[in-house]
Amino acid sequence: MRLTNYSDYALRSLIYLATKPEPHLLANISDIANSYHISRSHLTKIIHQLGQLGYIDSVRGKNGGIRLACAPKDINLGVLIKQIEPDFNLVECFSTDLLINPKPDSSFNGTDDNAVAKDLSLTLIDEEASAEVKSGCIISPVCQLKQVFFEALTAFINVLERYTLADIISNEAELAELLFYRNGLNSFVK
Repeated sequence: MRLTNYSDYALRSLIYLATKPEPHLLANISDIANSYHISRSHLTKIIHQLGQLGYIDSVRGKNGGIRLACAPKDINLGVLIKQIEPDFNLVECFSTDLLINPKPDSSFNGTDDNAVAKDLSLTLIDEEASAEVKSGCIISPVCQLKQVFFEALTAFINVLERYTLADIISNEAELAELLFYRNGLNSFVK
């Protein structure tokens, strides 16, 4: 399983916003792009989606910028990845249906097993039930490998759902040193 650069950059953006030295001050997309040496134009689309999903607040205008819209402990990594990854089709004949909340629930911190089971389930779509799934593999109708892939993917998502953004920024001082101070990037908008 490999996540897209889109997911990678979304996670990096949230890490950046969660570790900035003065959380109340706004950052901008150029700051994030420069810190990670990634494309500003690609990051703009990602930041826009993170805003639509409720993870980031945007302030428009001359002194505008972005900041986290919720506490890092309220951003569940599994929920986030399921919201932004385009699909989890590991092989041609494999299709999954990810049931997700359209916006992060501030009361969900990844520890409520009922919330995970009810709102964030991972379901294998049977190939025969889905006319959209067309496979060139002759054994696809009877293949047992799809179930193995589904089990592995479910385990992958379940591990991500056990962690929040707060968990991955527990070394905040070290992250801030690399992101802000080493490169002299400490230019937040008031």
